[in-house]
Amino acid sequence: MTKPERVRLFIKPYCGWCREAMRWLDHRGVAYETLDVITDATAYSEMLRLSHQTLAPVIEVDGKVLADFGARELEQWWAQQGLAA
Repeated sequence: MTKPERVRLFIKPYCGWCREAMRWLDHRGVAYETLDVITDATAYSEMLRLSHQTLAPVIEVDGKVLADFGARELEQWWAQQGLAA
C-alpha cells in the first residue's frame, strides 16, 4: 500500500455525501485539499473536466478520479488503488 501524495476533494457545502467523504478521510488521518465547487468557478470547471459530470463529491488522488460516491464506494475504491490511509 502506498500513501497518497496529493488528495483533492471537490465538494458542495450542503452535500451529505461530501460531508461523509470528509469524515471518512478525517477518520483515517488522510490529508486532503477541499475545493468548494459552488463558490469557486475554477474548481467547478476542473471537477467537470476531471469527472465529466456536475455531481459531487469528486476525489482526485494522485491523478486518479472517483466521482459521485458515498463512503462505501470510497472505501472500496481506496483499497483497489492500493492506497494506505
